Amino acid sequence: MAAHSHRSFVRRAQRVRTKLRVVGDGKPRLSVTRSTKHISVQVIDDGKGVTVAAASSMEKDFKGGKKSEDASVVGKLIAERAKKAGVTDVVFDRGGYLFHGRVKALADAAREGGLKF
Repeated sequence: MAAHSHRSFVRRAQRVRTKLRVVGDGKPRLSVTRSTKHISVQVIDDGKGVTVAAASSMEKDFKGGKKSEDASVVGKLIAERAKKAGVTDVVFDRGGYLFHGRVKALADAAREGGLKF
């Protein structure tokens, strides 16, 4: 059963990234990675193949709380760091995750922080 769900996840992630390439128009990609306890996000410039900014709930000075609250804090952090790096417009890459719960909380906080997607 687990192999099937992983395969579905990978297929969903590939479908999302394929669509992003079409609508992305050369914008950096805001890529989310989620585990059972933590969430992390990167702003990636695929044209150059570099990570422009990153934030994670696993950072040394991060104060843990509820997982959805952590996601909001990470969203605000990434918006702040991306703006420092000169990035305001991104495309949101949710990977194979559904746009719900922690992923949605992170996206909403990043938008509040000034990122446009």
